[in-house]
Amino acid sequence: MKRSNIIMLIASILPLGLFLFPLWKITLEAPQYPTPLGMYIHINDFSDVHPHDIKNINLMNHYVGMKYIPEAIPEFKIFPIAIIIASVLGLLIAFKGNFKWFLAWFIFMLIMSIAGLYDFYLWEHNYGHDLDPKAIMKFTNPDGSVMGFQPPLFGSKDILNFRAHSYPQLGALFLGLGITASFIAYLIGKKNIKTV
Repeated sequence: MKRSNIIMLIASILPLGLFLFPLWKITLEAPQYPTPLGMYIHINDFSDVHPHDIKNINLMNHYVGMKYIPEAIPEFKIFPIAIIIASVLGLLIAFKGNFKWFLAWFIFMLIMSIAGLYDFYLWEHNYGHDLDPKAIMKFTNPDGSVMGFQPPLFGSKDILNFRAHSYPQLGALFLGLGITASFIAYLIGKKNIKTV
């Protein structure tokens, strides 16, 4: 088996790390919470960083009219299937394909990852802006518009007296390494063709 195909084989397996490790983590720091509240976002569910974190986030957000963080969203059914299909395709390409197919898988995975990030952004935007008009507490921006409570897609952001942090986790690293490895497999495969 050629070296480029071996790398492609590894590349197609790495995204399966999403089933073992969290994809993303959102943390909320505030003076009234000595231990920050946080939640992990996995490929197929949400989980607490500390016991009852999501419950406490929901209770807190209820006062400003935000929806509860659901136990499940449609993406939790779609994304696992998409990753499994992509990995199986990657394995087939590793055994049967050439460097052009490695590039096609790389582009496919890149597009799928960008689409996933955009979907995550839309979910955060809806979560932070679609507020209940009957909320107990209402906050407005300096221009008089209703204040949104959208966490950052990536990085840190101040929201009232909270400091929100949003960063990728180990699952995202596995996905990124898989995508990068497929591009390296493409470059090596292309170079081998030129030297033959």
